[in-house]
Amino acid sequence: MRGFSKAIIAGNLTRDPELRSTPSGNSVCSFSVAVNRVYRDANGENKEDVSFIDCSAWGKLGEMIANYAKKGSGVLVSGRLSQRTWEDKNGGGKRSRVEIVVEDFNFTGAANNNREGGASYSTQSNEEVSNDIPDDIPEEIDLSDVPF
Repeated sequence: MRGFSKAIIAGNLTRDPELRSTPSGNSVCSFSVAVNRVYRDANGENKEDVSFIDCSAWGKLGEMIANYAKKGSGVLVSGRLSQRTWEDKNGGGKRSRVEIVVEDFNFTGAANNNREGGASYSTQSNEEVSNDIPDDIPEEIDLSDVPF
């Protein structure tokens, strides 16, 4: 059986994205997303938990993120999980890290770069995808009209 990996997170960038180039000339953008979760503990008190998720985006998508995103930007990220392992140069043994390799990236909220809404970018087309909702969608849909 073949494996499958897909991760989707929404949160805010913890720092400005960092754009680098590999020795072969490929662009890679690294950033981290803070994902907040609010829950009630056993005493009924609201608690907040924050996870910091490392992400990397390659090629034109990474360049786009580095150019337009900044610390605090609201984002929706989807991609595959990837684990890297290496030997610690300081004698600390084997190290490991799991990150999201970004396939789709969306800005969320109006506060981002003077946008009125979110904007989407993908490794599929590397072009901005419109988030406009068509005006001709009916308020109610009659499911008997669906042909399947």
